[in-house]
Amino acid sequence: MKFELPQLPYAADALEPYISKKTIEYHYGKHHQTYINKLNDLLPGSDFEKCDLDTIVKKGHNGIFNNGAQVWNHTFYFSSLSPNGGGKPKGKIAQLIEDNFGTFEKFQEIFTKAATTLFGSGWVWLVQKDDGSLEVLKASNADNPLRNGHKPLLTIDVWEHAYYLDYQNRRPDYIDGFWKLINWDVVESRL
Repeated sequence: MKFELPQLPYAADALEPYISKKTIEYHYGKHHQTYINKLNDLLPGSDFEKCDLDTIVKKGHNGIFNNGAQVWNHTFYFSSLSPNGGGKPKGKIAQLIEDNFGTFEKFQEIFTKAATTLFGSGWVWLVQKDDGSLEVLKASNADNPLRNGHKPLLTIDVWEHAYYLDYQNRRPDYIDGFWKLINWDVVESRL
């Protein structure tokens, strides 16, 4: 199976001022594309040659896993953002957040702290576990909660390439901007 860069659901400059067009061009257009290219180069002749991306993420190893998971993670991340996003969630996701964290503000505090304190590069995830409860997880490098049987609902990319052009080493400022872009309708659709 050959993978392709998915179309963004918004223009490259639509997330400004929180994520610039230049960052989208590099992060989505170059980094994301490079993971796709590397994955496509590694698949021929492998046990994963005809597998979908979920299978590669759940069962892959070494370069196939690393590149496949980064393709999956980035696609998930970019589809979670919207120029009309932000604010508090509504509906079932809002109720689940309150049930599991007490308040949206407490969830936001926990998620922000996880994203701020993750050492090195990686992802922070809001996941739904088998019992229906929600949890915030830190994941280094390309790790993905699908490998542990969790359902991903939301993620933030805290690799430096996600924010360095706009924020340099100010990860907390990038995280603050991220909250203004979350498409809660997409997050809820993942339940």
